[in-house]
Amino acid sequence: MAESKHERDERLKAEKEFRVRFLMKETGITEAQARDLVDLIGIDASSLLRERGY
Repeated sequence: MAESKHERDERLKAEKEFRVRFLMKETGITEAQARDLVDLIGIDASSLLRERGY
């Protein structure tokens, strides 16, 4: 069975939070900076790290 809109929204929210924490740990940037990057670029780890110069 396909996931509902609510389930999809919750999964995407969790993925976003995971990437924010990942960026903070890997790059040392602040939570606000990490959130801005995720909002701008999305949740692809390679793209996020490339943008930060890692």
